[in-house]
Amino acid sequence: MSAGRLPELLAPAGGFDALEAAIEAGADAVYFGGESFGARAFAKNFSREEIARAAKLCRAFGVKSYVTLNTLIFDRETAAMLDYAAFLEEAGVDALIIADVGAASLIRRYIPTMPLHASTQFSGHNTDAAIFLAQHGFTRMVAARELSKPDLKTLCTNSPIEIETFIHGALCVCHSGQCLFSSMVGGRSGNRGMCAQPCRLPDKSGKYPLSLKDLSMAGRITDLFDCGAASLKIEGRMKAPEYVFGVTEIYRRLLDGRRSATPDEMSRLAEIFSRSGFTTGYFDGKINHTMLGTRREDDVKSSRALEPFAGLTKKSPLTLHALLKRGCPFTLTVSGAQGSVTKAGAVPETARTAPLDAAALEKNLAKLGGTPYFAEKIEIDLDDGLILRVSEINALRRAALDAYGALGEREHTVLREAMPASVRRTPKTDGNKRTALVMRAKNLPVDDRFYDFFDLVFLPLSEYLACDAPRVFGVLLPGVIPDSERAGVSVKLRRAYEKGARHALCGNYGHLALCREAGLMPHGDFRLNVTNAAAAEFALASGFCDLILSPELTAAQLRDIGGSVRSIVYGRVPLMLLEKCAAKETSGCETCGSDRAALVDRLGKRFPILREEPHRNLLFNCVPTYAADKLPAGGQHFIFSVESASEILRVLDAYEKHLPPTGEIRRLK
Repeated sequence: MSAGRLPELLAPAGGFDALEAAIEAGADAVYFGGESFGARAFAKNFSREEIARAAKLCRAFGVKSYVTLNTLIFDRETAAMLDYAAFLEEAGVDALIIADVGAASLIRRYIPTMPLHASTQFSGHNTDAAIFLAQHGFTRMVAARELSKPDLKTLCTNSPIEIETFIHGALCVCHSGQCLFSSMVGGRSGNRGMCAQPCRLPDKSGKYPLSLKDLSMAGRITDLFDCGAASLKIEGRMKAPEYVFGVTEIYRRLLDGRRSATPDEMSRLAEIFSRSGFTTGYFDGKINHTMLGTRREDDVKSSRALEPFAGLTKKSPLTLHALLKRGCPFTLTVSGAQGSVTKAGAVPETARTAPLDAAALEKNLAKLGGTPYFAEKIEIDLDDGLILRVSEINALRRAALDAYGALGEREHTVLREAMPASVRRTPKTDGNKRTALVMRAKNLPVDDRFYDFFDLVFLPLSEYLACDAPRVFGVLLPGVIPDSERAGVSVKLRRAYEKGARHALCGNYGHLALCREAGLMPHGDFRLNVTNAAAAEFALASGFCDLILSPELTAAQLRDIGGSVRSIVYGRVPLMLLEKCAAKETSGCETCGSDRAALVDRLGKRFPILREEPHRNLLFNCVPTYAADKLPAGGQHFIFSVESASEILRVLDAYEKHLPPTGEIRRLK
């Protein structure tokens, strides 16, 4: 963001009335979803007709329109996704908010004029991620909500593309794009827009250890200016128009005044919607118990008392200049914030009786009802003694307004005839390898059978450096490496290389550069969320030597992808990557990093919690995925989290003998 220029105020819209509320309240841009491929499947969302109408309405007010196409895509949805993206381009929306790199690569290929914004579901949280996205055609990255002020400022300063940051609304306790809780446990994928919000439920003790208060940066606007983000985003596509209007109006006032909120304004925001108040814990680097909150009875009562949104009353001012000269076509020039356009109509005739006068013409031209405009000024240059049919005046007025409304539209390139109509599998390479991730070095078996069974074994970076494991040649990178931690991780990776590591399991495109700098061969972890062949091809072309596919895929979908890929065939899948320490909330601070740390849900299911350096948490599934008796085709990946060395060897024995399970498990679908 350039000095002195206000950042964009970006408001949500779950339906057309909410979009009108955002415009009425002064949003600079609005984001909304269609009926497919959006991460809020249960919002009202927009039909195709409404999307086209919304894009046109936004242009009339100089408001940008961004559409969410931010779910993971399956191969058999590729053709429908491209058709939808092509429609969005032709409808004139200003950008797509997208998470799936496979979908993005296809859109760049077949719809090259469409601007792309990387969704927060992409898990971008450092400068390396922004640089990577810039190299692949993105113009903006939505930053992770967990960034501190110093990390956000560093990112905004060094990013080659625009950075968008959330300033208000609900906070997921897990890093966006890294949550599988709803999917693995309840069958409703958050990465597919159907999150059941298990983090908002109580645990066995009746506490809410994963439920965060809503974010509100209203009291920190001047700090946000200091960071330099290009766009400030309000969360809330599931919220009512009254919420959108009330929150957007307050932030509009704060941005225009270049000031932070007063206590009264903070109270008003809480009345609109809150969960036990608000938090700025991530931004302030104060990640503690005070961030937790639930929706209380008094919170609900205050929200219900909101005044209903009365509809869009705002109009955009125009200047109309009419020129009627003898023997020349009637011309009408329309000027406004979008620019100026002139259209020509019929040639006026000589009047036999009642000639057209300026007052009558002005009255007719001022009839802009039903449009988003009003005639602020009408100028008329009219020769005496002429006449023009009212229908011809009306037709020219409509044509001029339509032409004005089209000002600012981009050129559209849509290569429909070249778009693929069916799934194209990735060519097979060396996809039959077996790899293992062992989360704790103390659980590594010493038996040769373990190392003979696997082609490659990975340990978390900190575990690898702290132990003597001469037969382990791979390290797992931390799931999050903000700019403030990059140098430290870089030093550790070089130490790992010196110690003998040659491979790195990497789950974020923003960490690829670190692998290369350390001389490590990057292998794509399941956290890359690869769910289609295009995403697999993109990852392999970006430098990953092979990939672990998303555990959300079925056996049939795994076959659709093919290529140098593996699937998770055993292990407790990590469900959440947490910045907020869940071990402290669920089991006590002294359990962090121990076998005792776990979340026990209200049904008595135990979800182990392991520490990830420096002080993040990984929450694992309560049961392991198991496929010894029904192995899918292709490469295999095993995750050993809480299993002892002897238990690991028993697992290998079961897989060698293709034994059925003996306890509670999760099956591959």
